[in-house]
Amino acid sequence: MPANSYEKPDFWSKKAFSEGYPARSVYKLKEIDEKFGLIKKSTRVLDLGAAPGSWTTFVLRALNGCGHVTAIDLSPLSKDVKGDNLSFFQGDLYSPAIREAAQKLGPYNLVICDAAPATTGNRTVDTARSSGLVELAIYYAEQMLLPGGNFVVKIFQGGDQQAFLKKLRELFTAAKGFKPEACRTESFETYLIGLGKK
Repeated sequence: MPANSYEKPDFWSKKAFSEGYPARSVYKLKEIDEKFGLIKKSTRVLDLGAAPGSWTTFVLRALNGCGHVTAIDLSPLSKDVKGDNLSFFQGDLYSPAIREAAQKLGPYNLVICDAAPATTGNRTVDTARSSGLVELAIYYAEQMLLPGGNFVVKIFQGGDQQAFLKKLRELFTAAKGFKPEACRTESFETYLIGLGKK
């Protein structure tokens, strides 16, 4: 695999740019939403690991001025990502102050997390780090989702996927893995979906 295959803009990257999204990841959420119908007009959404803001932008466009999006990331959102119904907190998802800020704007109908760890190239390390983020996102979902709420989180394949699905089945009426077509073929990321919080 050429080392620079991630640097070359592919079909999805070009499409994202032409449609005014900061990154190609938007099409993964679009596909997930089309399949599972997660975003309704008055949805309150918590977007974890939101920068540069493609998922946030997609949700804001889908809500069309209704509902509310709370976005959190260590890095700032792209400057074009804004909305009257958007609250952004720059900080660490592990920070109690950030958790408290998110909690105050909840509870939520939907928690989404496309966060990826800083990768090392060592699959074992990267997968373990990804699992840590999934665990954290599940914690937020447990604490802040309304009954009936839904959840989407990215995970690197091989990262305790079955154990997490088991946990999600305890928390939600349905839980499944789903790999959108917009994922790069060489990527080992996939998504876990929790539907209808108990």
